[in-house]
Amino acid sequence: MKIAGIQHDIIWENPEANFSNLQPMINEAAEKEVELIVLSELFSTGFSMNTPQIAEMSDGPSVSFLSQQACRVGIPICGSVPLCETPSLNPTNCLIVAHPDGSIDKYAKKHLFSFAGEDKYYAAGTSSLTLQIGDIRISFFVCFDLRFAPEFWNLADETDLFVIVANWPEERCSHWKYLLRARAIENQSYVLGVNRVGDGNGISYSGDSCLIDPLGENVVEASPNLPSIILGEIDKQIVIDTRHRFPFLNDR
Repeated sequence: MKIAGIQHDIIWENPEANFSNLQPMINEAAEKEVELIVLSELFSTGFSMNTPQIAEMSDGPSVSFLSQQACRVGIPICGSVPLCETPSLNPTNCLIVAHPDGSIDKYAKKHLFSFAGEDKYYAAGTSSLTLQIGDIRISFFVCFDLRFAPEFWNLADETDLFVIVANWPEERCSHWKYLLRARAIENQSYVLGVNRVGDGNGISYSGDSCLIDPLGENVVEASPNLPSIILGEIDKQIVIDTRHRFPFLNDR
């Protein structure tokens, strides 16, 4: 299975501008005949707490953009959006997987980043999401979830690839890199981390998007601070062989 991670800048709280900037990158990724395209966390707004302005319903502009693009290129596309499904409640930071047939799957971020006040403006999710695309079983997480290893352990047996979308600041980029590698090693799975670049409301993001194999080695890594597309192959047999050769998951 071939996948694409789009490391992109985000214009602050300006969905239409971000849609315009992303479409050529989506086109470029689609030309590589990938089976999944991954955008960042809150890809259309940046990591904003201004939920009264940016939150949207399930038929809102960001979800619609993902669905339209998935249908147009014939490839599933994912990224997170500030999704408000109950108007009287806070929205969730919800990863949307839009499929070419018009259907969508959702994963609401479980672990909210209280250090930035996310818990005051967003509601936490309670469920996990694992999908099969082709022969690859994929589990999805959002940014701060990466720090909570048990969430990944609980899904390891049914997961070949973990996908994490993020707005992870440059000042903690070493944590991002170490944690992605740790999740790959301890779960003997591929890990794709897709992070944004640029400046978001005064915070710098270096990207450092990468795909890591089940032994913790980099398959591909984006150049820091530059918008780019990373492409990588997910080989299910490598996951099977790694777990057979080193049956560590049985010792939990």
